Amino acid sequence: MHKQNPCHFPAALIFKGKQRVHRMSEEPHFIHAPSPPGGEPETPPPSGKGGILRRLRDSKRVRLWFAARHLKLKRDYRPMLLGRPMSREEVGAAGEALAARWLAGHGRRILRRNHRGPFHGEVDIVARHGRVLTFVEVKTRTSAEFGRPADAVDAQKRLLIQRGGQDWLRLLGRPRVRFRFDIVEVLLIPGMKPHVYVIVNAFQMPDSSMSGR
Repeated sequence: MHKQNPCHFPAALIFKGKQRVHRMSEEPHFIHAPSPPGGEPETPPPSGKGGILRRLRDSKRVRLWFAARHLKLKRDYRPMLLGRPMSREEVGAAGEALAARWLAGHGRRILRRNHRGPFHGEVDIVARHGRVLTFVEVKTRTSAEFGRPADAVDAQKRLLIQRGGQDWLRLLGRPRVRFRFDIVEVLLIPGMKPHVYVIVNAFQMPDSSMSGR
């Protein structure tokens, strides 16, 4: 019987128990017999494109580089930036940039990023979707092991986003405009393409008097 995916994530992103999946595409594995006494056997240097590739494949330096890279990827699960692990802030910034690009390519007009209001409200992205004003919270994770990114948007976080939305509406003079709160989930799992999921109208404003509906 087919087990339904409760999170609606791709099957490759579902984790069983505490098992961590680290899928690499076309992960290289090199298995070589030890060299005979006296060093590498003497063979005529191969020629042509295929020969160059074989020389690179058989090069001890190249094998050591791939081995070190393979061990580093196994040891460090976070995405890499310029050869070093990305910090939590860098992961968040990368996720927000991907979310903004996705929204802009799917009918949203980006009005402001990282809006901070005078009443301690905050909104990652303020955008216009048709005639609807959208306040977007972006959550990024590098693993699906601990559930969906949207699970991190708790009641306290929703309150900050709602305050940020109210601050924006005050700047506009509180117009009677339709608005909503969306959540964009970004998964940056090493070895996989980034995944972007949008939860439209993820939560409501407790006081509906400002909704303009």
